[in-house]
Amino acid sequence: MKTILVTGFEPFGGMPLNPALETIRALNGTQVMDGFAVFQKVCVPAVHNKCIQKVLAAIEQYQPELVLMLGLAPGRKGVTPERVAINMDDFRIPDNEGNQIVDNPIVSDGPAAYFSTLPIKSMVHKMHLSGIPSSVSNSAGSFVCNHLFYGVMHHLHSPEPRKSLAPGENLTPGKSLVRAGFIHIPLLPEQAVKGDEPSMSLEHIVKAIRVCAETALSVTKDMVITGGEIA
Repeated sequence: MKTILVTGFEPFGGMPLNPALETIRALNGTQVMDGFAVFQKVCVPAVHNKCIQKVLAAIEQYQPELVLMLGLAPGRKGVTPERVAINMDDFRIPDNEGNQIVDNPIVSDGPAAYFSTLPIKSMVHKMHLSGIPSSVSNSAGSFVCNHLFYGVMHHLHSPEPRKSLAPGENLTPGKSLVRAGFIHIPLLPEQAVKGDEPSMSLEHIVKAIRVCAETALSVTKDMVITGGEIA
């Protein structure tokens, strides 16, 4: 059985819970595609560098087929797969150990960015068919979500036996490759108490991530459809 590594951050910024953590708890141990793959959760500290180390250790331990990193994006109306991770930390608030990194590269000699190797447009299309609000996001921000996204992709692009897909490379069945990327999710309804922020039920978020996983496991070439938005 294949493993889908699904990661979620602990609560941060003074919030009592994080929907990403609740989502991975709900997914842990469940299967997709009639037992073809199983979810394995990894709770990630919302801390500079430590979050990357935690996920890389889990990749080494579980040797997953797929890595789905989840994070909270308050204000977003739907589930948003990220297109790109940039090589820059510019923390808007301190992380959970008080680090507030400003204008520093994540990897000093790393490339400017890495693209997701998930079929993000196919994932959005399948979520729409399942009645889940979704869109492609072109910015993962510059806090711990982007930090983790970039750090993991940098590792997976290293010349190792289980390297990731290069940007633009299509998945070839039979190759031992790890597909990986980041997905932002909205607030839960109980967090949107002011009534002016979009939210989504945990049930629908869990359904969305299952759809994303099944799509990433089955789609070998992403759809060529528009996904751009007015900034």
